[in-house]
Amino acid sequence: MAAETSHIASPGKRSRAIFENEENGAAAHAEGSSSDDDFGPALPSTAPKKKRRKLPYEKLYVSALPSSPRYSKSLMHKDQLSFVTVTPSTDFLVTSSADGVVKFWKKVAVGIESVKEFRAHTGEISSVSVSQDGRSFASAGLDKTIKIFDVITFDLLVILQLDFTPKAICWVHRRGSSSPLLAVSSDTNPVIQVYNGSGEAKSPVHTISSLHKSPVRAIAYNNQYDCAVSADDTGMIEYWSPGNNYEKPDSVFKFRSSTDLFVFKKTKSIPTSITFSPAGSHFATFSFPDRNVRVFDFVSGNLYRAYDESIATITDMQQAGTALYKLEDLDLGRRLAVERELENPVLQNKINVIFDESSNFILHGSMLGVKVINTLTNRIVQVYGKEEPFRPLNLAIYQGQPQKKGIVTVSMAASANPLLQEAEERDPMLVSTGSGKVRFYIFTNETDISKSTRDVQNEKPKDVNSKKQIEAKPAESGTAAIMHTTYGDIHIRLFPDAAPKAVENFVVHSKTGYYNNTIFHRVIRKFMIQCGDPLGDGTGGESIWGKEFEDEFSALKHDKPYTVSMANAGPNTNGSQFFITTERAPWLDRKHTVFGRAVQGLDVVHRIENARVYKEKPEEDIKIVSIDIT
Repeated sequence: MAAETSHIASPGKRSRAIFENEENGAAAHAEGSSSDDDFGPALPSTAPKKKRRKLPYEKLYVSALPSSPRYSKSLMHKDQLSFVTVTPSTDFLVTSSADGVVKFWKKVAVGIESVKEFRAHTGEISSVSVSQDGRSFASAGLDKTIKIFDVITFDLLVILQLDFTPKAICWVHRRGSSSPLLAVSSDTNPVIQVYNGSGEAKSPVHTISSLHKSPVRAIAYNNQYDCAVSADDTGMIEYWSPGNNYEKPDSVFKFRSSTDLFVFKKTKSIPTSITFSPAGSHFATFSFPDRNVRVFDFVSGNLYRAYDESIATITDMQQAGTALYKLEDLDLGRRLAVERELENPVLQNKINVIFDESSNFILHGSMLGVKVINTLTNRIVQVYGKEEPFRPLNLAIYQGQPQKKGIVTVSMAASANPLLQEAEERDPMLVSTGSGKVRFYIFTNETDISKSTRDVQNEKPKDVNSKKQIEAKPAESGTAAIMHTTYGDIHIRLFPDAAPKAVENFVVHSKTGYYNNTIFHRVIRKFMIQCGDPLGDGTGGESIWGKEFEDEFSALKHDKPYTVSMANAGPNTNGSQFFITTERAPWLDRKHTVFGRAVQGLDVVHRIENARVYKEKPEEDIKIVSIDIT
């Protein structure tokens, strides 16, 4: 594929030796051919062609990327997509949207499967981050909260309530660290707060107050050097290491004057995203308003590559006929209109630049699709989505082997075992959001793509008529329930006056048999037993209204054991799941709706609590047989 070289700028200096050779060659040419008295080989009549740089094993690296330029599948959120994140080592995709929803998807042998959805924030999500080991995911919202999730169990672990609006967040601890650290910047001041990501303390463990002079726009962490890089609203770039008292590490440049980090100041632009290469040797930025992609050498801070994606440059190249692809005037006008919309500050931090696993290629969205650039040869090797109806913004890439299990010996690798070969096959996947789109798009190796079936309708359409019929029905209620389980009966007193919707939901589900044969899927000793999920893994269940319903907080507290409360995924996200506490749990107050108390069969509650479990799930199924309402 031809490279779009005219808008690719590569800073560099001509060596003095080359300059002198060119002068000498020009002088010899001016004097004419050499005299017969001259000894030695004659100078070449023309300068030798400059050798083009080659990346060793480039074809191998390219083969690890998705081969199809068209997306094979798209999936939905109910609102516009904001971020897509692939978790390293744990093989999950996490997507988030403008309505505060976070969805977890598991990478399987071919494609992905939905595993859980959270209404994480009541407003828009401003920033997300995944830890280096892929086990922790955090989201920050305009509702002044940060939610921290365990990726492996896709559970909400910690809620940090802030007294400021967070702007950027980033995990800043090394892979395998026993003390997870989450850096959080403020929307209104230059302070960076560092929190313990395990939730052991709700207050910051460290405050960086004198590093920046204006609010920090982006933060990224380099695991190899234990160093974070942050950029503020004036274009200043700073290095700091959590392991070096939050100072600049000694392993990088000594003087800022020897770096190219002032380039943003010079161009009056602001980095809106920072991404490190897997090797940690480089980091890439995207900036506004100049719309330049820049790649920096991390240790020296020098500019390695720069790519101009400004509207002015795009227009000039289209008019001059030097663009990678020549567009028709109508198509060009439509795409330029979308480009101008990206000036909206809400969209600017959604645009990112990513590296492939080899650290030799960068991928970024553009007017022509997702460009893949070999940073060594400075050439475009692939373009994804050139003919697709969306402008790529936020990108994530998976290049692993989802079926690979355990250790493969040399003899196993050399064998002709077809099952082993199948397990070793890669299933690369590039995921992209689109400007103004409620879908995210997946590029794979699949070539047999049907445009009529690739856009999956995974969100249920709202049936207005059925909604009205449900709301027209009189509310059902009750004051007591007997839960018949395979371990015995548990008698529950209900509080319809304190939590009318939660009680109605529980009563109707119980009468219709919704809970019959469901299991206690989560049991934590000296804390609680949880049930009510028809899927049995904590990811399912819905309310009698077919949607999440709001919290109902009252004078009832989690101040004694045997309290019956609604399980949720954040504020106002109640469905069908509920739990019974086995100890006092005051930290749950005003986070979970209390709608009942167990008054008899308490020995049954403790038998379930003390059952043998594996990863919080009983090894032997403990079921709800039925529930009677009185």
